[in-house]
Amino acid sequence: MDFSFHYLFASMFWSTVGTGYFIYGKKQRSTTPLIGGLLMIAVSFFMPALIMSLTCLVVAGGVYYLVKQGYD
Repeated sequence: MDFSFHYLFASMFWSTVGTGYFIYGKKQRSTTPLIGGLLMIAVSFFMPALIMSLTCLVVAGGVYYLVKQGYD
């Protein structure tokens, strides 16, 4: 694994966003943000920086879309 500046920054950023989703989902008792947050945290540990960022953007968009559609 390449521990360059870009990887470390992207990992820190997406882990923070994922943690925010996780805490929000836990406090609101909403499973969609909770699972999305866990997925973002897991992705930020195992993928290269570019793929990690693209995957986390898709997950964040998916969580937003599912919550707007009324999924809990």
